This record gives sequence, structure tokens and C-alpha cells, in this order.
Amino acid sequence: MIKISIKVQPNSNRNEVVGVVNGVWKIKIAAPPDKGKANKELVDFLSEWLDIKKDRINILRGQTSHNKIVEIEGLSAETLSAGMLKTR
Repeated sequence: MIKISIKVQPNSNRNEVVGVVNGVWKIKIAAPPDKGKANKELVDFLSEWLDIKKDRINILRGQTSHNKIVEIEGLSAETLSAGMLKTR
């Protein structure tokens, strides 16, 4: 299990990982921040991008904020690093 800090930018043109700055993942999400749509799309995107089931991804903090703490079960730091390589 791993916890990561994420800064979400909703209403983007597409879903993508921009990079990591000072340990915080910057992720663009196409959905608007309306009624949890961006949170749902963030979980969907992370699930597909990291090849992890959606029910293993939990937003611990930041439900209504751009800054979030996300817990991912069954993910190691090595797998996360490999996922980061997909962005380049």
C-alpha cells in the first residue's frame, strides 16, 4: 500500500500525468469539479494508468480540494515509478 499526494487540475483537455514536483503528483483531469465527477475520473484514470482495480484506490483527503491524498492498495513504490515512466 502506498499513499501519494496529488494536485488535480480539473476541466483539462485530457487526462494525463504532468509530473511530480516536490513529491506531489500533478494530474490533469478532463472532468469538471462538479458533484464528484473529477474525483471519479481521477480514480478511473489512476486505475487504468497503473493497472489497478478501482476499489483499491481511495481518496483519503481532499474530496473537495485540488490537493488530495490518495491511498492505493497493492501498489509498491517500484510499480509507481514504472507508471511514472509511461508519462515520458
